[in-house]
Amino acid sequence: MPTIQEFRLPDAGEGLTEAEIVQWHVAPGDAVRVNQAIVEIETAKSLVELPSPWDGTVVEILVGEGATVDVGTPIVRIETAGEPEPGGSVDPAAAALETAAEVDPEAVPASDDAAGGGAVLVGYGTGGGAGGGGRRRRRTAAAGGSPAAPAPAPAPAAPPPRSPRLR
Repeated sequence: MPTIQEFRLPDAGEGLTEAEIVQWHVAPGDAVRVNQAIVEIETAKSLVELPSPWDGTVVEILVGEGATVDVGTPIVRIETAGEPEPGGSVDPAAAALETAAEVDPEAVPASDDAAGGGAVLVGYGTGGGAGGGGRRRRRTAAAGGSPAAPAPAPAPAAPPPRSPRLR
C-alpha cells in the first residue's frame, strides 16, 4: 500500500537552526531512489546536497527555491511503497545510516552519536576528530580468507652487475 512520507529539513551540522533552499533536483512526479540528491541547501557554513531517504515518487515540493526554513520543517512529500513510519516523517540522518548499514554494515559509525543526538548527513561524519574511531573488519576463514596479516616486506633489489675494469 503506498504511503506518503514527509522529508523534514535536517540539521546540516554544528547545531544550525535554518537553511535556504537553493535548488531542487526533482519535481513532482519524478521517481527517486535512496541516497539520490534531491535538493541543494545553503546554511551559514556551506552548500549541501540532501539525499532522499526513500525510494518512491515525489508527490509535492512544500518549500520553493530561495525560501529559508527552520530545521525540522517538512520540505517535500514522497510516495513510497512501504508501511508508514510513526509520525509520517523520518530523520534523514537515521534513514541514511540504516540504508548504509543494509549495504555495508561497516559503513555505520561505532558510536551512538550519529544515530542519536545530532543528525549526520551521509559522507559528512560527526566531526569527532581525526583518529580512526571506526571498527575494522577482520577477514576470517568463513568470510573467504585468513585473518589479516601484515604484507611481507619486499626483498631488497640485487645490485646491478659490475662491468669488468679496463686497464
